[in-house]
Amino acid sequence: MRPSDRAERGGPNRADTVETIAGIDSDVLIDWYRHTARDLPWRRPGVTAWQILMSEIMLQQTPVARVEPVWREWVARWPVPSAMAAATPGEVLRAWGKLGYPRRALRLHECAGVLAREYGDVVPDDVDTLLQLPGIGAYTARAVACFAYGQRVPVVDTNVRRVVARAVHGRAEAGNPRARDLAETEALLPIRVDRAAVFSAALMELGATVCTARNPDCDRCPLPRCTWVTSGRPASEVVRRTQKYDGTDRQARGRLLDVLRGASGPVERIALDLAWTHDPGQRDRALDSLLVDGLVEQTAAGLFALAGEGGSD
Repeated sequence: MRPSDRAERGGPNRADTVETIAGIDSDVLIDWYRHTARDLPWRRPGVTAWQILMSEIMLQQTPVARVEPVWREWVARWPVPSAMAAATPGEVLRAWGKLGYPRRALRLHECAGVLAREYGDVVPDDVDTLLQLPGIGAYTARAVACFAYGQRVPVVDTNVRRVVARAVHGRAEAGNPRARDLAETEALLPIRVDRAAVFSAALMELGATVCTARNPDCDRCPLPRCTWVTSGRPASEVVRRTQKYDGTDRQARGRLLDVLRGASGPVERIALDLAWTHDPGQRDRALDSLLVDGLVEQTAAGLFALAGEGGSD
């Protein structure tokens, strides 16, 4: 049963469930979430832990609007880990499309193989076991345990860190991740397991839609108290650095992958050379990194293909 399903059951005893810690009232926040949360497909009843795992991998550093159509395609194509495991890495990379950071797709394919072989197509429900899977880090392991299985574990992403920084500490920005972020967030969780899971989703939703980085909409915030607001909304001490994309090695890698995704088989080196002409040295560096990362392979004949699609010469 999903956390949202549990929350919609009969009303809990308020005396047993209201916890207001440093201005974050769990009862108010959960009620706000029930009525205003975005209707995202991976939050709906019947979505499996595997499908939630796919969404969490896709959503890392990628906006929801870009993820949703790809996720729907993947759910239809690979509804269980063994279905993805049966595909080649290249097929998965091609389906990944423009989501960015394609190593995530490669690791997810590897993870699917482990789940199919060793776990009977079932995603584990405990954090420690999840952490042993390929490509699963601390955030993803806790997100799956919480959102797929309703466990009481802290789920800390950039949005959560920002809300805690403002509501609890009075800072405009969270700054760099700290070792104590996890413990602080866990201290905010309601005691009841089912409420804790919904609270985690609500805290993340608040940061994603209201308590945003650049233009927080404090008038829409459901929290009864925010230390940052009561302190006069002091300016951020964090220096923002805008990351450019045009002309970077990352863009060069993307151009080379575009050629291979659009090809029906291995291609000659000239096809890649033509995809990035203004800096041959950068192009060579990008291609070498793709080979090292295992996203691209070179055949004995010197042709290039997506991983698993080089065939035999």
